[in-house]
Parts: sequence; structure tokens; C-alpha cells
Amino acid sequence: MSHTASDFLAKRKGALDPHCVVRDILNRVGDQWSLLVVTTLAEGTKRFGELSREIGDVSKQMLARTLRQLEQDGFVQRTVFPEVPPRVEYTLTELGRSFLGPVIGLVEWADAHHDAVVAARHDYEGRAQDR
Repeated sequence: MSHTASDFLAKRKGALDPHCVVRDILNRVGDQWSLLVVTTLAEGTKRFGELSREIGDVSKQMLARTLRQLEQDGFVQRTVFPEVPPRVEYTLTELGRSFLGPVIGLVEWADAHHDAVVAARHDYEGRAQDR
């Protein structure tokens, strides 16, 4: 079954409503760090330090906040092992794994269209300087 953009938007007229369920979810998982954490955890269970190293340019504070939000929303499970020092591991839940399909689609789209987006930015900058 084929869906058009207008079909989709007709069903989602409330998306501009601040209490819209789509907006609520996108506000939480649509940020850069959540997407990077989810895609990194797609490879399997990780400790905080592993996530930090693999993602690279995220601060420890931002990573901790992102993991807390993803855990709160049911995307990530945090397991604390009673060891000294404590060992904490993060893994995707079933809900988190179900989110991988749309995320991978977005990543593939970004990969396929990145050059076009960069070219559009350069064109825009050139036009903006001529104003």
C-alpha cells in the first residue's frame, strides 16, 4: 500500500500540537546524541566508557543525561553489577531494538544525500553573501 505525504499529514494534523505523541517522542529521541547512542548500542551491550570512546565528541555529562532519558523512555536497560568498583552496562531493550529500523533508514538516507545537502548549504551561503 502506497502512502502519500498528504495522506500522512492528514492523519497527523495534531503534530503541531505541543501535546502530540509524535512530537513527544521526536523531542526525546530525535537529538544527535540519542541517535548515536542507539546506533552504538545496536552492536551490543556497552559500558559507559566504551560508549564515550566510540561516540567520541560527547561530554560525559551529556552522555549520562542521554542514557538516563533513553532508560526512562524504555529504549535502554541499565544493569549495575555489585562489584568494586561497580560495573554498569547498557543494552537496548526490545523497544530500543524496534527503533533501529527507522534509525537505520535515517542513517542510510543521510549517507546517500549528504553530498547534496552540503552542496545546498554552499549554494545558500553564496546567495546569502550576495544579498
